[in-house]
Amino acid sequence: MIPWEEWKTLTSARIGLGRSGGSLPTKELLKFRLDHARARDAVLVEPDFRNLQNGLENLGKDLHLETISVESLARTREEYLLRPDLGRRLAEPSRAKLQSYKGEYDLAIVAADGLSAKALDSNLIPFLAVLLPILVYKKFRIGPFLLAKLGRVAIGDEIGECLQAKATVLLIGERPGLSSADSLGMYLTFDPKTGKTDESRNCISNIRPDGLDFRRAAEKTVYLLSESLRRGISGVDLKDEMKPDFLENQNSSKIEID
Repeated sequence: MIPWEEWKTLTSARIGLGRSGGSLPTKELLKFRLDHARARDAVLVEPDFRNLQNGLENLGKDLHLETISVESLARTREEYLLRPDLGRRLAEPSRAKLQSYKGEYDLAIVAADGLSAKALDSNLIPFLAVLLPILVYKKFRIGPFLLAKLGRVAIGDEIGECLQAKATVLLIGERPGLSSADSLGMYLTFDPKTGKTDESRNCISNIRPDGLDFRRAAEKTVYLLSESLRRGISGVDLKDEMKPDFLENQNSSKIEID
């Protein structure tokens, strides 16, 4: 049998914690409480939207990609947590704002806070810094960056519909676990429209340095997006059949923004 210590090097799950009498050792109990506090903070605290906007503006500067802030129907963080339906729809002023940004876009990139502020604050800009050069290299027509405050996954469908984008790539803070309070999720929807449901979307989960690293997540995103636009499908109709050498022949590791 493999010793517990060797197992523990292969996973962040809570295994082989030991015991002190009938209880957990004090060290493990304190670790649990710390991780639980981090998970609560990830849900209750809002992302630093000003810093995120600055980061997105810097990324889009050379490509002349504007960053637009929009809001959902949820008015407060508490209402957002208690009424998920309000986070799925744009507030009317935000919807009206997007009417002047309609264009012939292959994709709209949307970032929403979701249930982890830490996921966006820590991982959104570093991930896009890897993803964006590949999208540019592949000649995708990219709409303005969208920051959706108090937004859920489905808000990306309404945003994509307003912009008339062929597809939406939505990046959102995932519900935190006790060993991953900073997990970023990617949701891809082809032909985004208000009212679409989860079976219409492809998801990549656990995007973070200690999970699915930025490089692999970016390549998977580009693969799914490429296939989605080529075949006109997403969700349960689009299977992940990416080959291990996807993008390898294009020397994607050296792609840079001019």
